[in-house]
Amino acid sequence: MSTNIVVPELGESIVEATVVRWLKKEGEPVMIGEAVVELETEKANFEVASEQSGVLVRIARGADEDVKVGDLLGVIEATEKGITPTKIKLKEEKIEPPTKEVKPQKVLEAENEKTEIKLVTPVAKQMAEELKIDTSKIIGTGPGNRVTKEDIQKYINNERVEAREPATESLIKQKMDKVPTVTPAVERDRREERIRMSARRRTIARRMLDAQRTAAILTTINEVDMSAVMDLRKRHRDTFKERYGIGIGIVSFFIKASIGALKEFPLLNAEIQEDEIVLKRYYDIGVAIGATGGLVVPVLRDADKMSYADIERAISELSKKSEEGTLTLEDLRGGTFTISNGGVYGSLLSTPILNPPQVAILGLHKIEERPIVLNHEIVIKPMMYLALSYDHRIVDGREAVLFLVRIKKLIEDPGALLLEG
Repeated sequence: MSTNIVVPELGESIVEATVVRWLKKEGEPVMIGEAVVELETEKANFEVASEQSGVLVRIARGADEDVKVGDLLGVIEATEKGITPTKIKLKEEKIEPPTKEVKPQKVLEAENEKTEIKLVTPVAKQMAEELKIDTSKIIGTGPGNRVTKEDIQKYINNERVEAREPATESLIKQKMDKVPTVTPAVERDRREERIRMSARRRTIARRMLDAQRTAAILTTINEVDMSAVMDLRKRHRDTFKERYGIGIGIVSFFIKASIGALKEFPLLNAEIQEDEIVLKRYYDIGVAIGATGGLVVPVLRDADKMSYADIERAISELSKKSEEGTLTLEDLRGGTFTISNGGVYGSLLSTPILNPPQVAILGLHKIEERPIVLNHEIVIKPMMYLALSYDHRIVDGREAVLFLVRIKKLIEDPGALLLEG
């Protein structure tokens, strides 16, 4: 009895995946519940397990192939009674010895002759023909191990360990003088490399284009004085870490401030479904993380109910999982509003792209000391630019600007965040 291995349901709105690698080879035994193949989706990698014990008799889709939900990946055959998977494997891998008529040495010699012609530069080839030199005896030092003019000259110099007739010396010198010294264009290093885009990178590219095609994206920018937050962090850093076992960062303040502003301006915590606006009365905040395999946006569920310590622990855990490639579909599903912190990479200002179907995203940037006017005096303050991108189809400029101003006020007066719950 055989069982098909198929692409399972991949999660919300995900219909495609890419085969990363097979964990078993054809002919190998498989236990029920054992992982046999790894798939990559736009959000995370996961393994597909076998639903029965037996032998993997067929691999239908190889590494780097794109598949859809329900596609056949492979076939597992239940082990026949009295026959072990090991015996089946040995039978399938039996290899007949080569016959005596095969002459591998002759084949290799023919290949070497063809290769030698390809590994000589045009200038060196002309020079070798005129001087009647066998290039197969010369070790090439040019790009791709090509024999160059310099290699031939070196070979000639080495051959001069014994005296030559004057006429031969004159002929060599004459031929050397006629050879041009300009390096041929074919010897230039103009390497190119083709890398197949991962499923995640292809999806990121598609979603970014879809966001710009389907939404009317505008961006409003403001700046915020980070003095109060930085002072608060400095005063309570040691106590906070001692009590909760983790440091307190910048993003948690902006998550709290964003939730306060979203409660006041609910259209920025909504999405468009055909001709309807869906207002969401819960706050699942996505935090963009630039992982090695590409951008991911894990989600903090019900972030309005989380403490600062809860937020910091969650961000730390999600960042670790993103680097290890262990994020689950549940970690990435949904989200009502996103925060992206380009400041960790040194970005001073940017215009973030929406994360559909969300209608707003907040971009944080580098904190930089700048002169500002305060109470009619020029002072130096740690300032940060904030950028809010929004979908102008349902969010007007007035709401967007006031939303960002609200975040600015809450950050510049962290005590007010306590009143936001």
